[in-house]
Amino acid sequence: MAPRLKLRDIAFFERPVQFARPFRFGAITINATPQLFVRVEIEVEGRGSAVGASAELLVPKWFDKRPELSPAQTVDDLRRALEIARGLYLARTGFLTAFDLHASCIGAQVATCAKKNIPALAAAYGPAEIDKAILDALLRAAETNFFDGMAGNIAGIDARLSPDLKETDLTTFLSGRKPLPRVAIRHTVGLDDTVEGEGGVADARENSGARYFKLKLSGDPVADAARLARIGKELDALDRDYNLTLDANEQYADLAALHELIGRLDHDTALRSISSRLLYIEQPMPRDVTRLSPLGSLAARGFIIDEADDSYDTFPAARALGYHGISSKSCKGLYKSIVNATRAAKWSVAGERFFVTGEDLTCQAGVAVQQDLALGAFIGITHAERNGHHYVDGFGDTPAAETQAFAAAHPDLYADAGQGIRLSIHDGDLLTGSLRTTGFATSVHPDWSALRPLEQPKSPREQSA
Repeated sequence: MAPRLKLRDIAFFERPVQFARPFRFGAITINATPQLFVRVEIEVEGRGSAVGASAELLVPKWFDKRPELSPAQTVDDLRRALEIARGLYLARTGFLTAFDLHASCIGAQVATCAKKNIPALAAAYGPAEIDKAILDALLRAAETNFFDGMAGNIAGIDARLSPDLKETDLTTFLSGRKPLPRVAIRHTVGLDDTVEGEGGVADARENSGARYFKLKLSGDPVADAARLARIGKELDALDRDYNLTLDANEQYADLAALHELIGRLDHDTALRSISSRLLYIEQPMPRDVTRLSPLGSLAARGFIIDEADDSYDTFPAARALGYHGISSKSCKGLYKSIVNATRAAKWSVAGERFFVTGEDLTCQAGVAVQQDLALGAFIGITHAERNGHHYVDGFGDTPAAETQAFAAAHPDLYADAGQGIRLSIHDGDLLTGSLRTTGFATSVHPDWSALRPLEQPKSPREQSA
């Protein structure tokens, strides 16, 4: 039986993160944004108290892309979602399993946020970050690591939020996990990134020896095809084979525009290198259009849902539309990732392939990247987008003592090659061995005294009647 716990405290902090280069995806370019840190204290029945941590960037204009909102307003709504979740979680005063807490709060979280004009994807950010910190504390109290703890279902995950599954589907999936010892990085090529020459996609100093690439799309089939042809020509010069994915971040207006892009991929000889190595296409159309647009013949190309994934019901609904995959992102919820991985495994038994992918909203070096990497390694994601090593200079403005503590505790993940401590990439892979530490994939917590409290959101934008 999963241990039960009682929440004692939830505290939020943030730290500014300056990007080393602009990151343009969809309709926004990011040069800087705060990183959230969560600290929870729990009491575990019969085991005493423990402290847990989580971290994630507060990314603007991804959770909510409505054009009338400024980037700052969308970050404020993430802060607001965190505060709402904090109130809901702390209101549960009895002893519950970790998943009991999540399952009892997620519906009220989405409903309360909706009244404040915060969409479900942004609403889920609050519980997602609190859940990771709670799990870290629970694993520490139980003196076990993430991989062993989750294999034994320490969180008490059940099927109440996914009635299409049976309890045995989840427990069988969890107990059968054999975590990957290494996970390949998928190197992102943003819309403002250099393509040719020094600093370009084939520059080893830029791509860190990656064998997988993720190419951002603008939503213009003609411009995208021309840029993809340039990228393909550069990647063909690599001394290794490679595979790639495409990500439109909702920029393709409709199925007609998407058909035009796929037609070019299928028939343009200049795109043969791209087309022959393409694994899947991520979230091409706006989330609302996606839900009303069966892919039909396009489904053969392999598509995944990302921004449209705002509930436990999304993957079954997307499957009915012709999608074969869905992204795992810690910022959308680790329990949902596990449920969706269980679904993919169950659905694939009949022969048709369904899958979960590893995508990244620039998880930063330290707690964030380690917890997301561990989740992916646990559910079997062999390659994952890794933006933090690319768009941010190592640990950024993290205090030196904190950075050094992470490097000492996780020497297979970090190294100083003369430019400061940063992710250590081994032949295009990240190693997961040191993530088998007590807690949720980290031996080290942030220096809480060096963080500032989470900024208070501005006055709420109540939903109009």
